[in-house]
Amino acid sequence: MVDLVKELANSPYRRSLVRGGAAVLPLVTCAILAGFRDDVTSATSALILVLWVVAAAASGDRVAGVVAALSGGIWFDFFLTEPYQRFTISDPDDVEVTVLLVAIGVVVNEIALWGRRQQSSAAGRSGYLDGVLSAARLVSEGGTPPSVLIDVVARQITDVLGAEACRFESGAAHDTRFALLDHDGEITRGGHLVNVERNGLPFDEEVAIVVRRGPHILGDFVVTSATHIAYPSKEQRRVAVLLADQVASELTSD
Repeated sequence: MVDLVKELANSPYRRSLVRGGAAVLPLVTCAILAGFRDDVTSATSALILVLWVVAAAASGDRVAGVVAALSGGIWFDFFLTEPYQRFTISDPDDVEVTVLLVAIGVVVNEIALWGRRQQSSAAGRSGYLDGVLSAARLVSEGGTPPSVLIDVVARQITDVLGAEACRFESGAAHDTRFALLDHDGEITRGGHLVNVERNGLPFDEEVAIVVRRGPHILGDFVVTSATHIAYPSKEQRRVAVLLADQVASELTSD
């Protein structure tokens, strides 16, 4: 049910609805304010219209925020500046207010989106930390079968990287067909760096996170992302390696 709600929230229908509202609501607002021109100042009207920009930006859709800012500026000109109901402005002060309305709307939109990104990033870091701590707790408490710990870590690596799946392959012989994710968060393939930020995780081959204990290779966590392209940040990739490292002590303790 939760996944369905998230899918609907990010659906094209929802985006179209938000963008349509961003275009229409400033129009309706200006039409209503036109009936109170003698009671409401231009500055007050502009501030009311900025609220629609904030509401559109709160949806996380940059286009909706820009549409709300432009729609507010256009209909402010049409309904609330002389000559009325024409797309012209005769008063220099009204020109200034209109320009500021659009400019402030765009800036407010970007600030709101930046705040959402920071909040999402903070929530992500908290989730990564919880994953590392839970794996470390299993190791420190002892008594956890290595197979259980491996399954837990594999699921957490999948979540952190946004990948399709992750499995563990034991053995010292590393499969050279895999791309490698190292402790610096870099992925190499055939000795060449992969630009994950631009191209995402390799989808045409698997990515290995080598599990070592000192100089000894104990196995690989093999990450698959064949059905969709994932774009984990460098921080996420380093967390995935840290998670894999939690398994090393348990494997060598048997």
